[in-house]
Amino acid sequence: MTDVLGVGVIGAGFRSGLATAAEHPGTSKVVAVADVDADAARRAVRERHPGAEVHTDHRALLDRADVDAVLLITPDDTHADLACDALQAGKAVFVEKPLAITVEGCDRVLRAARETGSRLYVGHNMRHMPVVRTMREIVERGDIGAVQSVWVRHFVGHGGDFYFKDWHAERRRTTSLLLQKAAHDLDVVHWLAGAYTERVSAFGALRVYGDGHRRAPGTPKPPDWLDPDRHWPPRAQHDLNPVIDVEDLSVVNLQLGGGVLAAYQQCHFTPDYWRNYTVIGDEGRLENVGDGPGAVIKVWNRYRSDHRPDADAEYRLPPSTGTHGGADPLLMAEFLRFVRDGGRTDTSPVAARMSVAAGVQATASLRADGEPQDVPPLDPELVAYFERGQT
Repeated sequence: MTDVLGVGVIGAGFRSGLATAAEHPGTSKVVAVADVDADAARRAVRERHPGAEVHTDHRALLDRADVDAVLLITPDDTHADLACDALQAGKAVFVEKPLAITVEGCDRVLRAARETGSRLYVGHNMRHMPVVRTMREIVERGDIGAVQSVWVRHFVGHGGDFYFKDWHAERRRTTSLLLQKAAHDLDVVHWLAGAYTERVSAFGALRVYGDGHRRAPGTPKPPDWLDPDRHWPPRAQHDLNPVIDVEDLSVVNLQLGGGVLAAYQQCHFTPDYWRNYTVIGDEGRLENVGDGPGAVIKVWNRYRSDHRPDADAEYRLPPSTGTHGGADPLLMAEFLRFVRDGGRTDTSPVAARMSVAAGVQATASLRADGEPQDVPPLDPELVAYFERGQT
């Protein structure tokens, strides 16, 4: 490894702008971009990574001696295979969430990381979002006592645009949106509660987008695929993906270790977009109002009363710039530090696997009329390896 980390980017699609946070003069630089779409790769180089080389085969990128670390920013169903290839090539690997779309895929990646000794990092950027970190600090201080329950309502106001016009709408590419979209939230639930899901029961359905206008197979998304002014109400959406077999509405009940109970609700046709968390302890509760810049976290913990909108304590988050409340640069900084120095990180491959496992089993329950499903535990030896900081 040289003084300047060489970074390779696999995937030049929608989220590939995240790789700009890996460009730090004198410290790290993107030296190669790979995508099966050569035009997309060249565009990424031209606009964001001048001087980087373009590849259409990810294996050519992995063969480069000047690539120390790899960012995988590709569709979900490719994560497991690409991550294993990169780990076996001796590269440090950043996987854009989710880690994989099956429990078996996750475990295969974790085993590859242990067997090769290559460093693995999973991009659960919500652990770096100010609203989540502030809630965790409140919980860790004991301001609401011991956590007993976590409730999450996820209003995916732009769901018709982002999740029902391309591969996200297909089970074979995502398993479900309870995995693809909820992997972040399930990870946050686990982080706040200090425990992983052990058992789930879920219901859901394709309520709105199942009968919408779909474009012909083989036809790309039109340039106006994202147009909030025209795409309301939700049934006015057009040019949806030719195949839609995931749910647009779901509710999940979860039993976590230690007896903590949680609930998660996801809707892809609301007029607004935001997440609402409620964390209930045995000495109080907290709730966020908004989840972006300027969000407020309210805490009630001093006395019992009828409902009162004025909380006992309020934490107003400052304005921030950048996507995900400024979390993406912090996420990338942690990854690059981990590549250089190793050690523990706020994100966790084990936690990433457990959020996928909860999402997979919730999906199985949903498609079995709510029949409860147990979440398979992870091999204790793998848990120990990653808890030691991958040493």
